[in-house]
Amino acid sequence: MQLIWLRSDLRLHDNTALSAAAARGPCVAVYLLSPQQWQAHDDAACKVDFWLRNLPPLSGALSELNIPLLIRNAPRWDDAPTVLLDLCQQLKIDAVHVNDEYGIHESRRDAAVREVLKTHGIGFHSYLDQLLFAPGTVLTKSGSYFQVFSQFRKVCYERLHRSLPNLVSTPMAQAPLGIDNDDIPSSVDGFVTPTQNLRDLWPAGEAEAQRRLDSFADAQIDYYKNERDFPAKPGTSQLSTYLAAGVISPRQCLHAALQSNQGEFESGKVGAVTWINELLWREFYKHILVGYPRVSRHRAFRPETEALAWRHAPEELAAWQQARTGLPIIDAAMRQLLETGWMHNRLRMVVAMFLTKNLLIDWREGERFFMRHLIDGDLAANNGGWQWSSSTGTDSAPYFRIFNPLSQSEKFDPEGIFIKHWLPELAALNKKDVHNPANLGGLFGVADYPSPIVNLSTSRTRALAAFKNLPSRHADAGGDRE
Repeated sequence: MQLIWLRSDLRLHDNTALSAAAARGPCVAVYLLSPQQWQAHDDAACKVDFWLRNLPPLSGALSELNIPLLIRNAPRWDDAPTVLLDLCQQLKIDAVHVNDEYGIHESRRDAAVREVLKTHGIGFHSYLDQLLFAPGTVLTKSGSYFQVFSQFRKVCYERLHRSLPNLVSTPMAQAPLGIDNDDIPSSVDGFVTPTQNLRDLWPAGEAEAQRRLDSFADAQIDYYKNERDFPAKPGTSQLSTYLAAGVISPRQCLHAALQSNQGEFESGKVGAVTWINELLWREFYKHILVGYPRVSRHRAFRPETEALAWRHAPEELAAWQQARTGLPIIDAAMRQLLETGWMHNRLRMVVAMFLTKNLLIDWREGERFFMRHLIDGDLAANNGGWQWSSSTGTDSAPYFRIFNPLSQSEKFDPEGIFIKHWLPELAALNKKDVHNPANLGGLFGVADYPSPIVNLSTSRTRALAAFKNLPSRHADAGGDRE
């Protein structure tokens, strides 16, 4: 009998490990509940809730193939080897099948499980699934991991032209095993159940993920390049949550994008090409996670930036966290995060630069806060984005390139629609004043909206000085992700 250990791959279709396990013989699935580990990793309550909500529809889909889904408790990943060995011995399992996960703790967990099973004569097979290319297979001519996205992307395109990753076949129904599905808990200790409004924004299940992908690829992808930066428009795919939990695969996304673009990677619809590039940014940051493990250890990718004189400013940090900075585009973005578990990508960059440059607060504070609130929280993408914005990471924004929240607001929310949605207290302002109510001096009924907590001009000068004072600077050699 084969065991498929489900992790961040909560789907039936195009699931490499599931397909491989079922091809070898009768198959059982297991999912481990690890609340203490999730807390240690700062996983958001809404993200854990999303995982749990995806298990019942997945269990139902597996049941139609007579594949039972079992639930086991392994509070920390250190418990996984013992828990899985017990299950394997109980069910007389020949081999365990998993899809690869990345990051130091994930790698150590899987190595420990493999070792324990091996000593008891049980196989352990892992597969490439959540990426298009295995880390270590897209390298520079000198054999190192790429540090610049544009160069990484070029090699990926060359590889994709030669050989497109195929979708994996869905298993056929197997003979009933006489093993009952386990009950799936609706919550776990240590994680508060999110609001129904938030849950309604992110319905669970493969059918919903596929519906979003089809809808995006059928129409919205054509406008993606032009509309993705405007937070008031439905310009993005809204698939990051489903990709992070593995409810849909990057292969499915790539095939849908190519189908909408007549099979073209770098020509045809510019929207499809731009979206494929975003899939490759996701890929790039996962490869960075493996190639440069220090970013998994809360270290800056650029070692020289560890010497930055970050400010200890708890009151300003709290104002940023609580959406009361006095800068509407920042506060609107943070309210979107707090209420929906998600933030528009353009605004992720804007609020991150504000925290790390204008407030000169350590990027790790922002990275941790995002992980604790994002329903699509992903270590590689979140870390990569924060280090990009703070000019401490690979291929990051040059240190002297600092977004001005006011000009970003005027450019990407010109009518103030996004701001007024999330800050209804500013709804009466015209489209000019809504970006910077401080100019009104508390008039027109916005006296309850706070004054800006920082002067943008002097704080920019302070940030430039902090970066210039580093012992060794290479921060201006990076790329530009505008």
